[in-house]
Amino acid sequence: MGATEQFVTIGAVLVGALSTHVTNHLMERSKNRYQLMTRWDDKKVEAYAAYMDAVKWRIAACVRVYEAKEGLAEEHRSEGELRTDLFQASRRWGSAFERVMLLGCDDAIEAGHELNVLLSEITWQATGKITGTLSEWRERHRAAFRAINTFHEAARQDLGIQGKVTGEKHPQRDLLLPPSRDAAED
Repeated sequence: MGATEQFVTIGAVLVGALSTHVTNHLMERSKNRYQLMTRWDDKKVEAYAAYMDAVKWRIAACVRVYEAKEGLAEEHRSEGELRTDLFQASRRWGSAFERVMLLGCDDAIEAGHELNVLLSEITWQATGKITGTLSEWRERHRAAFRAINTFHEAARQDLGIQGKVTGEKHPQRDLLLPPSRDAAED
C-alpha cells in the first residue's frame, strides 16, 4: 500500500470520526432542547390547570357570598366567614395567574386578562360593590364561562394539543341552572 492510499485511509477515518462527533453533538443538543421544552410544557400544564382551578374556586366563593347576601340559598356560615373564603380564593387565584404570566404564551395571558375582568365583575356584584339583577349576575357567569373556554383554547394551542373545546363538534353550552322559582328571575 502506497503513501497516497495510507493518507486517503487516514483522511477517511478522520472524516468519519469528525462526522460521528458532529452528529452525536447535534443529537445530544436536540435531546437537551427537547427535554427542556418538555419540562417547560409540564410546568405550563401545571400553571394552566392551577389557574383554572383557582378561577373555579373564586367563582364558587362568589356564588356563596352572593346567594347568602341575596337570600337565594340557606347558608349556615356568616357572611364574614364567606367573605374570608372569597379572600382566600382570590389570593389563590392571584398566585395562579402569576404563574400563567411567567410561563404562558401571549394568547393565554391575554385570555386570562379578559377572564380576570369578568371575575372582578362577578366578585364586585357578589360583595355589593356594584349592583345588578339576578339576570345580570347570570349573564356575568355566562360571559366568564365563554372566557374560560377561550382560555382553554389558547392554552391547548400553546401546548400543541389537537382539537378544540368549542366549534362545530362542540355545541354552544350554557350555565346549568335549577328551575327558577318564578319566571321573572330569568
